[in-house]
Amino acid sequence: MQVYEILVKLLHRFHWIVPGYIMGGENRSKEKARLRKGVSILVATPGRLLDHLKNTSSFLHTNLRWIIFDEADRILELGFGKDIEQILNILGTKQDKSVSKENATSNIPEVLKQNLLLSATLNEKVNHLAKISLENPVMIGLDEKKMQHVNHDHSVSVGSDVFDRLGESAKGMSASTEEYNLPSQLVQRYIKVPCGSRLVVLLSILKHLFERETSQKIVVFFSTCDAVDFHYSLVSKFEWPPILQSEAEVRKMFLGCKTLRLHGNMNHEDRKTTFQTFKTEKSALLLSTDVSARGLDFPKVRCIIQYDSPGEATEFVHRVGRTARLGEKGESLIFLQPVEIDYLKDLEKHGVMLTEYPLLKLLDSFPLHRLKLPIKKLLSVEMHPWVLSLQKALESLISTESTLKNLAKNAFRSWVRAYTAHRGELKQIFMVKKLHLGHVAKSFALKEQPSVVNKSFQKQIKKRRRDEKHKVHFKKIRVAKS
Repeated sequence: MQVYEILVKLLHRFHWIVPGYIMGGENRSKEKARLRKGVSILVATPGRLLDHLKNTSSFLHTNLRWIIFDEADRILELGFGKDIEQILNILGTKQDKSVSKENATSNIPEVLKQNLLLSATLNEKVNHLAKISLENPVMIGLDEKKMQHVNHDHSVSVGSDVFDRLGESAKGMSASTEEYNLPSQLVQRYIKVPCGSRLVVLLSILKHLFERETSQKIVVFFSTCDAVDFHYSLVSKFEWPPILQSEAEVRKMFLGCKTLRLHGNMNHEDRKTTFQTFKTEKSALLLSTDVSARGLDFPKVRCIIQYDSPGEATEFVHRVGRTARLGEKGESLIFLQPVEIDYLKDLEKHGVMLTEYPLLKLLDSFPLHRLKLPIKKLLSVEMHPWVLSLQKALESLISTESTLKNLAKNAFRSWVRAYTAHRGELKQIFMVKKLHLGHVAKSFALKEQPSVVNKSFQKQIKKRRRDEKHKVHFKKIRVAKS
């Protein structure tokens, strides 16, 4: 959608060049009609493109000149490898020397086609796609310093050995010491927060940012769809102050900004609406999973908050890439628990340096009703009066709202599952064993820790155990009889 919109703007005066798009979730009959009329530039998702290539007889592609795979690494990560191979076969762009020989002997004029493969990162899968889709390729755009061990002369490689070089560079580029260049105008900080105070601190920072500058856009990244749904519902319902001090005082929404959500489990129309709304709004908060981390160009995003750690350093860079675009200023904040602080060392290996956010100074700035701050002591975040009063109000809301409570429980479970999914060296930093699950529950405003698995799953486990016991029991009886 985004690429199509830009094409429409670029081709405004070139009316003979017709752009079009096809993608999952759209009306197929309308797309058929669009393809029948003819399109000069077609933007597509792999699944829907393959669908039309197989089932739409009016989709003629004999005059195809270019095929471009944008974000090739991401396409393959999402499991579209086989679809891409089928697309290349049907379009006739998969390298087949026998076909070109037949065309040479016959009088059929050969249509010149060119394939482009664009990728942010290089790996074995991208290398395989390059081998089946490219012939005598030119490799463009790799930094010379990173390619010194591959090609000492230049960062552009031409010829038959480019696949070997691509393979070597894939290993080099995916190494744990790869450095990333981030915009100089991007201010990057981390917030060291105890697990049980995470939710309070997140809401406090958001409140501070929107009160400091009313017209701005902020994106908060979560690890799961359930977490997005819970925080979205919570922000939409949470009012402040919880207790009115006078008749003149009125309860207001804790965050007085427009709040939106975006994740992969939403239906197609809702995702489109969120995408368009956040693009056009001058001031808004977007709660999202990593579905927004790549490719999407949201103008004027001032701050990125990584509430849940992204894991791999590449994902960290993709997330913060939503701000400080085209010379604009931007801020990036990442939440880290005390047990996760070694993650900073992992980022430093990649040239990403972060400074600590002055959290206690922020908490001291909030007014408190009927509460006096103690004389300046080494006050911990958990015991700060503002944190205690806000946590109490949040827990009170969750306990009275059954829908919110269920969302909180689901979010807690999916968060724990996502936390265990970290790979490689990061498993040593993000370890569930190091966590206090009661404090994790507190970060979802739950007074009590729910079971890590839901009731239906628990019933299945109990039934399985019961069945196993019965089998063992019957075996013993049979043995006794014999």
